[in-house]
Amino acid sequence: MTDNKRKKYNFTTSNDDFPLLYIHIPFCDSKCNYCAFNSYTNINHLKKEYFEAIKKQFLNDVKKENFKTVFIGGGTPSTMSVEFYEKLFGLLAPHIKNCREITIECNPNTSYEWLREIKNLGVNRISFGVQSFNDEKLKFLNRNHSPSQAINAIQNAKKAGFENINLDLIYSTALDTKELLSQDLKIAFSLPITHISAYSLTIEENTKWEGDFSKRKYDEELEIWFIEKIKEKFPQYEISNFGKPCEHNLGYWRGDEYIGIGAGAVGFRKWRMENGKLKMGNMQCEMENRECTMDNGQWDMKNEKRKIFRYYTQNDVYEYLKNPTKYNYEYLSLEDIKKEKVFLGLRSILGFEENILNEEEKKRVEILIEEKKLFKKQNKIHAYDFLLADALSAYILD
Repeated sequence: MTDNKRKKYNFTTSNDDFPLLYIHIPFCDSKCNYCAFNSYTNINHLKKEYFEAIKKQFLNDVKKENFKTVFIGGGTPSTMSVEFYEKLFGLLAPHIKNCREITIECNPNTSYEWLREIKNLGVNRISFGVQSFNDEKLKFLNRNHSPSQAINAIQNAKKAGFENINLDLIYSTALDTKELLSQDLKIAFSLPITHISAYSLTIEENTKWEGDFSKRKYDEELEIWFIEKIKEKFPQYEISNFGKPCEHNLGYWRGDEYIGIGAGAVGFRKWRMENGKLKMGNMQCEMENRECTMDNGQWDMKNEKRKIFRYYTQNDVYEYLKNPTKYNYEYLSLEDIKKEKVFLGLRSILGFEENILNEEEKKRVEILIEEKKLFKKQNKIHAYDFLLADALSAYILD
């Protein structure tokens, strides 16, 4: 990708004290055949209880934070009523006064009235799970919308005042051909969108297609062709993302702190060490008493000023409703953080700081620069081709 294309959209690379906020909505109207997310079609009777649970967790976890981005994902957030979001934004209001981006995910059968009311609440970025404009492919994926509904929903979002609109597309399915994918892109490019997320189909555990690899097409040439066609319209800024960068996702990849609210949500915090205790606000943990559950079963007792953790709420919705402030913690060492910075940096325009590497790793980077696989810009290392990020990271960190 050329520098000129990268500069088409503005994005921040600064890291400040304002965390990100993710809110998980696990409700869905239907379960897609490939979906491994924490989502359910048979718990709609729990929506009122779910709001009370996320309210309890939010009031426990959030005190003085001012969020720079908010992302409401799922599941399908658009299955929830406007009244649900009116109450939710009542909670958020003191903490989003200077928020730059508020994203919500939607099904492409969402009504204009819902879109308009959500826009009026302050949401300024919307993401539609379109996946395809081909009716046969939508049925194959078990999507519950039609191509015309998807087109109308995106047009209605623009009419409702949204200037930042994403649509998701899936490729590498058994049905995909150049003709089908070309038509998907032709329709997508004709719509008032600013962003495309394109995901290669993966066959995952705990899905309807678990173990059935016949549902996926393994055609590297077709995959590369599809990515290059998207780049003709929207600059690529991450391996699966094109167009006006999503500030929230950039924050994840940059290593910003984030708070996760809802069943199966994940948080990422850097907490201070004081006298053998982690200063974690209302999630304070006595290290010597092992009051918190650690994924690796042990605490690292090195004299670091900060400890970096991911924390996980309960995945099961019923268990989450019983105790929304119960967490499991995963300690991340400095070596873990380095690996993530390299991997995520090479998958995106962010790159990574060369000074996080040891001498042997720097030598491997120089070899890759000579081979024209990496380049250096302002003491940061970048990949020419994001699709090679896995292999490049493994080589550097071997």
